[in-house]
Amino acid sequence: MKYSRLTKEQFEELHPEFVNFLAAQQIDKNEWDKLKEEKPEVAEQELDVFSDLIWEGVLTKAQYLEHYSKNHIFLFGFDEQSINTIVIKALQQDIDLLTQEGLQWLSEAVFTAEVEVKHGGRDFGADRNVEIFDIIRQGAILSDGVLYSQFKEMLKL
Repeated sequence: MKYSRLTKEQFEELHPEFVNFLAAQQIDKNEWDKLKEEKPEVAEQELDVFSDLIWEGVLTKAQYLEHYSKNHIFLFGFDEQSINTIVIKALQQDIDLLTQEGLQWLSEAVFTAEVEVKHGGRDFGADRNVEIFDIIRQGAILSDGVLYSQFKEMLKL
């Protein structure tokens, strides 16, 4: 497996797509039930292949990720070749950027000495999607890029 198996909830959400995936392999419901019963290892492989297919599609389309921690916000922007990062750090230790109050504080303090903003970038290595997936595994979430774009504009990047 290249990525990770989808969760039960994700499979439930993608049920129509999974049915189409099986149908493309000429596996109907009866055959799927039989496969799960008689050859569970083959059924497991089908789940893994489908999961990788879904992840590959999501990661190929991914343009932005965000990762929040108590004192940091990491904003990632991607194109085909490179990854760009904006790191926002609250220097005041009692601020928690995981709370609404912390985010409110950030919006008011962003241009003060209490907030450090850095940016950087680099080219992707051999596999863009694997690198994006690794960031997601560390806790990042897909984003619409609004916050990234706002900070990019503020920093004149």
